[in-house]
Amino acid sequence: MQDPSAGHLATQATSSFIEHLQHSRPELLPFNQALPAGQIPPVPHATTIVALSYPGGVLMAGDRRATMGNVIASRHIEKVFPADEYSVLGIAGTAGLAIDITRLFQVELEHYEKIEGTLLSLDGKANRLGAMIRGNLPMAMQGLAVIPLFAGFDQAAGVGRLFSYDVTGGRYEELEHHSVGSGSVFARGALKKLWRPNLTEDEAVAVAVEALYDAADDDSATGGPDPVRQLWPVVYTVNRAGARRVSERELAAIAGSIVESRAVAGREA
Repeated sequence: MQDPSAGHLATQATSSFIEHLQHSRPELLPFNQALPAGQIPPVPHATTIVALSYPGGVLMAGDRRATMGNVIASRHIEKVFPADEYSVLGIAGTAGLAIDITRLFQVELEHYEKIEGTLLSLDGKANRLGAMIRGNLPMAMQGLAVIPLFAGFDQAAGVGRLFSYDVTGGRYEELEHHSVGSGSVFARGALKKLWRPNLTEDEAVAVAVEALYDAADDDSATGGPDPVRQLWPVVYTVNRAGARRVSERELAAIAGSIVESRAVAGREA
């Protein structure tokens, strides 16, 4: 006779924390929820994220503004997070859901490493994130969409890689650079002009900050560098040594150089 507890033990032993929750406590998942009928009230939305590759790694940066309709809901939100030691995740869309999905993804990767004793491959991480976004599709259809960017260092291939997603969880590898969020069309224009294959890491950081600066110039939902409040983008680089958050001192210097160079160009025009 089959042991009735065998299925429960198998669920407990799964290397996927999300799968475990789906079986044991599905109400704790931030997605797959049935919303009641009615109009969703305004909620904060996270905006522009940019990412680009450079020799030996990949970089991701996000501005600090969240909007709620025509109101600035926050000037201090962080939209780029380390997913694990060798990958980072940027969020755009419904801020509360996006942050919950990010935290769950972090736990998912940590759980896998503890159960399996090794890191999940970069492709495996990208696929699991896509499945989470697909699980949020019913809520996205009711106006609560979450669109991430994912990047990491592929230890097997020895290169940085970048992945974008659509609202259905479709995964697409971007070879050079990409941007999502309300200011992405302007950021992409800047990235096309500024990116080149042989960027150093410092130059890549400057390109990302300048792309966000351009996005903020044309998109009211994107916040540019703010020297009055001492607010700078959140920027992470990921290479063979792992993920590193770029210091505010470095970002302040880069933003200052961009502002000064544009001021000089304006005076000379």
